[in-house]
Amino acid sequence: MPNRVEKLSLLSEMIAFAKSDDSIKSVEYSFLLAVAQQLEVSREDFDYLINNPVNRMVLKSHSERIVQFHRMVLLMHVDQERTQQELAKLYNYGLRMGLNHESITKVLYLMEGFPDMMVPAEVLIDIFKVQYN
Repeated sequence: MPNRVEKLSLLSEMIAFAKSDDSIKSVEYSFLLAVAQQLEVSREDFDYLINNPVNRMVLKSHSERIVQFHRMVLLMHVDQERTQQELAKLYNYGLRMGLNHESITKVLYLMEGFPDMMVPAEVLIDIFKVQYN
């Protein structure tokens, strides 16, 4: 489990991603708040992050980076919209986290075939496991 600073960094990056189209939609806010609760970040800290981003950190654990990438994939689709700009940001985010570019490309390609373009966690993990081994 990430430490407090890592959790705030993860949420801050997700908030920035949600704001990429200039505002956070209510469905995105609800999703982000649920992630904050899952990470055991208080509502006060979460609300503070909305307007006060913290520095980016890369998680040490490969599995935690995969989980965070999956959260970003889910966040991108929670509003039922997807733009080329969001896809590019998500791809670059995965690269910055040190994830394999072939795996990222495969996830972004395969999501087209899933209902609501939501790649199941186990499928995403399997994709990254193949490249990691």
